[in-house]
Amino acid sequence: MRFGIISAGEGSRLASEGFSQPKPLVPICGMPMIERLARIMNSCGAERIAIIVNGENAETVSLLRVLSAELPIDLVVKKTPTPMHSLMELAPYLGDDRFCVTTVDTVFSESRFRTMTDEFSKTSFDGLMGVTSLIDDEKPLYVGVDSEMMVTGFLDSQDDCRYVSAGIYALKAPALKVLESCVKSGQVRMRYFQRQLLEAGMRLKAFDMGQVVDVDHVSDVARAQEIARL
Repeated sequence: MRFGIISAGEGSRLASEGFSQPKPLVPICGMPMIERLARIMNSCGAERIAIIVNGENAETVSLLRVLSAELPIDLVVKKTPTPMHSLMELAPYLGDDRFCVTTVDTVFSESRFRTMTDEFSKTSFDGLMGVTSLIDDEKPLYVGVDSEMMVTGFLDSQDDCRYVSAGIYALKAPALKVLESCVKSGQVRMRYFQRQLLEAGMRLKAFDMGQVVDVDHVSDVARAQEIARL
């Protein structure tokens, strides 16, 4: 399986709160979070790890080039307008079978991630979507599921949903055709892409990742440290 990390943003909220380093270098358990994420993916048997970073973050680029001597990293240095465009840039590196992608600021339990990727490597479903019941995002994407955790919808309002998207996507290669269609149509939000996967008839199953936090603010770092140790 191939893996991808989206890290092309600017981390403006962290910077505005006084954090001086680029967001990917926020230390989690004594390690820059982008390195932690890449090492977790490598330990899950990654064939390749495609990473897109903003070229303005020279420190991050330098770190990844050093890590490339040890880890199977394909590095894309490019500033993109949205995460969906970033994923499109990674598409050529994600292979023609199964892949798993997340954003650099998503912090979760390593053991839960390993269980998720192991399950996806054996499943017949078209995708396994990481979800959490911890609503941390300012504008969460709610995920409707049935009694067997099959995804029934991606919603902007809670309704009766127990889960929100954790921003971790394990998908089969045909999903990239849906992504390409979304970008060509001018759509820019990842939630639209996820909805279009369902519209395309793909069978998506939700996987409960337990506690997950996006590190958007300085106050998120302490919680991320706790979750990373689970």
